[in-house]
Amino acid sequence: MSVSPTQHLSALTREVEEFVSSAGWNQPPQLFALVPTAELVEREPELADQVDQGAPLTPVAQDALPDGDLADALAGIMWPEAVHGCALAQEIVVLPPEAEATLPTGDTTAESDAMRRIAAEHPRRREARLVAAVLRDGTTACVLRLRGGPDQDDDDIVEHPELAPNLTDALLTTLR
Repeated sequence: MSVSPTQHLSALTREVEEFVSSAGWNQPPQLFALVPTAELVEREPELADQVDQGAPLTPVAQDALPDGDLADALAGIMWPEAVHGCALAQEIVVLPPEAEATLPTGDTTAESDAMRRIAAEHPRRREARLVAAVLRDGTTACVLRLRGGPDQDDDDIVEHPELAPNLTDALLTTLR
């Protein structure tokens, strides 16, 4: 049975989330290049024991993103052709839909700051880690880990390629 690019990317997105999750919460955004595994091992044979050589792509962690606006940082990135995709892990605050409807639109810096402050102070907020990944062909995948609260033992995991369309669009722009 053949595995589709979407299935490969979904598995890779879960792998990135598990890697970032192993360091715990309160992590800065992390960017990963998705590179062909065979080419990576050929270029750096010492990595052969550290990667799944049966996987078509391997995530490679990049240097820390600059402080400041994430959209501005992504707008300044252009990947070389050797990079077939990229993934970004970031921590976010998730609100229930009725609370989101009351937030400012976020078109200006002041509105964005107000939106972040309101979300951070909302009593029903949930901390989450979002990993969005894209391939040059437009394939997308997203994984959201909702942090368990004091009355919950486990985190909740949600997967859907359209969880973060603005973020996947921004990541796709870095590949063009």
